[in-house]
Amino acid sequence: MGLDWLKHANWLDEARVRGYLRLLALLNLAALVWLIGTSAGGIDRNGYLLGTDFISFWAVGKVLLAGGSAYDSAAHIAVQRTLYAGHSGYTAFFYPPPFLLVCAPLGLVGYFPALAVWLAGTGAAFVAALRPWLRALSGRQLVLVLAAFPAVQLTLTHGQTSFHAAALLGGGLWLAANGRKGWAGVLLGLAVIKPQFGLLVPLALLAAGEWRVIAAAAATALGFAAAATLAFGVEVWPAWYAASGTAQSAMAGGAIGFAKMQSVFAAARLAGAGTGLAYGLQALVAVPCAALVVHLFWRRGLSRESGAALLVAALLVTPFVLDYDLLLLAFPLAVLADQPRPWEKAAALAGFVLPALARPLALKTGIAIAPLVLLVLFALLLRRAHAGETTRAPR
Repeated sequence: MGLDWLKHANWLDEARVRGYLRLLALLNLAALVWLIGTSAGGIDRNGYLLGTDFISFWAVGKVLLAGGSAYDSAAHIAVQRTLYAGHSGYTAFFYPPPFLLVCAPLGLVGYFPALAVWLAGTGAAFVAALRPWLRALSGRQLVLVLAAFPAVQLTLTHGQTSFHAAALLGGGLWLAANGRKGWAGVLLGLAVIKPQFGLLVPLALLAAGEWRVIAAAAATALGFAAAATLAFGVEVWPAWYAASGTAQSAMAGGAIGFAKMQSVFAAARLAGAGTGLAYGLQALVAVPCAALVVHLFWRRGLSRESGAALLVAALLVTPFVLDYDLLLLAFPLAVLADQPRPWEKAAALAGFVLPALARPLALKTGIAIAPLVLLVLFALLLRRAHAGETTRAPR
């Protein structure tokens, strides 16, 4: 039999996939009900506030409405203590100024109503962006897939921006690949809220000659930045720059936790490498990934397959990617699950369960598996994209 069981994964038939999805969905739902049901006053059994990271966005909204600076850590901490007095830590805020326009309205209401609105709104946007990628699924099947996907659970429990960022990037690339160039550029321009995942987007669009998308994205990003400057003052930019330096130091020093991070940099640090070597290994992966993306878009242009490869590469090139950011894999996995080729079934299964396993395995064993799984997914998507019927003429 050899590796045929893994190469073709014939055992992973439709009935078995449906059974696995139902089991995962049930486990995720049970865990969520247990988390909420055993909490008291919004604090879970481990002493964490429900929604954990969302307190940062909500506190920024409160600070901004009071006329303060979003990057004033003392003001930020003071607001957090009004809600979560027993917590000795600090959930920092390092997002760029355009994101302040999103956070400010969150401060108009209490924490839990704001959390509910945030998750419902960004979750709906994510589902709308993912729906056309999963074109073969019915509504009930889509609900099952989302309920089973561990990254959805992580995003819900962390109250994070993953729904928001994934909707903008996944939705933007789909629209661009299907002729909606202007709206695609708008979504991609708004994705500046998580700039580490947009590093390759301009390179890919330039290589593909997507000038309308580039123009719309640039205009949107500049307009978004200008609106933030008008709303919060020009001084908001040096304040963010200073905060970004603090964020980089915290990341390199392990304040976030290398097991929670899913990058090559974090894997190297977890294995005992120094900061310089870890950054070198990150670059050793990032530079070839960027070159392969540019070559792909130059030769094949923007398509569903090349867009999926770009999203996996976006997770590989940045040193700062956490387990809930793996929600971006929803779009590439949708491509691999569509009439899978050799090795793609097994790789899609590994990518699907990765968000649930990556952090626990890293904590228990000190080995980070995410970069390896992402590299396999990237290679398979490159193969798919290059196997397209048309080849662009060199320009």
